[in-house]
Amino acid sequence: MSTYMPKAGDITRNWYVIDAAGKPLGKVAAKAADLLRGKHKPTFAPHADCGDHVIIINADKIVLTGKKLDQKMYYHHTGYIGNMKKVKYSTLLKNKPEFVMTKAVKGMIPDTVIGRQALTRLRVYAGAEHTHAAQKPVAIEL
Repeated sequence: MSTYMPKAGDITRNWYVIDAAGKPLGKVAAKAADLLRGKHKPTFAPHADCGDHVIIINADKIVLTGKKLDQKMYYHHTGYIGNMKKVKYSTLLKNKPEFVMTKAVKGMIPDTVIGRQALTRLRVYAGAEHTHAAQKPVAIEL
């Protein structure tokens, strides 16, 4: 018996929508990462990009457990000497909830060509409305 090797023409991409309201950031991000990679499919192969499209709604209503809301920081460097910036996640969640969710999912995707292609299929919205109703996304429960 030989191992199944998926080809680009054999891959079908489905659309899924995840409602993040009241759910922990890590659980939503982990489920989205699995769907983006295609690990839920029986035809999954690590060398092939066989993932699906994922829409995350209500990103502004996610929950951070414990004291992460006040203690967890987002660090970035501006490129200038001594300009390491840090922002609390409570501030970041208030101002850019889509960025928080995208960063969490990006951390769970491999940093390869396939991982970068998978991230292009992620759509994050702060509110409950999205513009992809024509694709007929299937709701995923966590």
